[in-house]
Amino acid sequence: MMKKAPLYSRSPTRSAAPQAEAAPDAAAPADAPLPAGAAKAAPASSGRRSRLKSFVARHERQLWASALLLLVVGGLALNSSTRPGTAPLTMKQIDYAMRKSIEETPLASPAAKAYDAVIPSVVRVVGLMTEGDDGSEIKDDAKNGKTPVERGVGTGVVIIDNGTILTNLHVVNGAKRIRVSFMDGTESDAQLLSIQPENDLAVLRARTIPDDLSAATMRSTGDLAPGDHVIAVGFPFGIGPSVSEGVVSGLKREFRSPEGQQTMSNLIQFDAAANPGNSGGPLVTMDGEVVGIVTAILNPSRQRVFIGIGFAVPIENAAAAAGMPPF
Repeated sequence: MMKKAPLYSRSPTRSAAPQAEAAPDAAAPADAPLPAGAAKAAPASSGRRSRLKSFVARHERQLWASALLLLVVGGLALNSSTRPGTAPLTMKQIDYAMRKSIEETPLASPAAKAYDAVIPSVVRVVGLMTEGDDGSEIKDDAKNGKTPVERGVGTGVVIIDNGTILTNLHVVNGAKRIRVSFMDGTESDAQLLSIQPENDLAVLRARTIPDDLSAATMRSTGDLAPGDHVIAVGFPFGIGPSVSEGVVSGLKREFRSPEGQQTMSNLIQFDAAANPGNSGGPLVTMDGEVVGIVTAILNPSRQRVFIGIGFAVPIENAAAAAGMPPF
């Protein structure tokens, strides 16, 4: 029985020998023997074609299956791209998605962001005096004879990262010793550098400061307007640090101390809660920038509690007290 002819050969084809260069007057016979070494002169490309044909021969079925699969996938992708798109989201759906996102990841309030920005620069300021200096009874102390007592507690804000601090003069006035506490827990004695009595301001320099101490960012009050939101940061009644939020109630206000001994002008009026202990603390915008130093509260009953009217010295005046250039 005659064998069936194969559809393709599994053996590589033999490379054809190169033709000898014909002489000008005669052609080499077709059945002339090949010269020795002629098979080695076949081009390299012929070998590559042979290997390719061999690979195709061995994997013909797999190649056809892969090609068919690519055609099917391509057809599905084309069909998907030509189908009409889904309907656009309605405002109700967008609103629901936004509310759900906020519920799952609540956004920090502007006041919280402002507090986070300024709090590393806020310090607790204590004016100390030796017990007995105010006429109180002296207690025996075998170690140092007299016990320092707090004369006043207030707040300060770092304005230069070398430990320069702004606070109110009435917080440290008359103190024998000044002690400041930074937000990282570092405590240090501080010296009084300068005062500005007309604005109730004092400039301190801490002897020991944290390694990573940062100064607050100060901003001109030139574009400050009634209704702008602000926060007051400090230690009301020694509690804190505490933050309260309000708005600027007015500008260029005048305040006379309850004793009538001093009148200050060009003050910022605000309604963020402030009480004794807030004195010397920063008044801060929602950008976390200091625009004033809290200095007084108005209370006709003279009970020294907040009724909604506080005053701050504009930062331009406060910076001048520290010898800093105007904005």
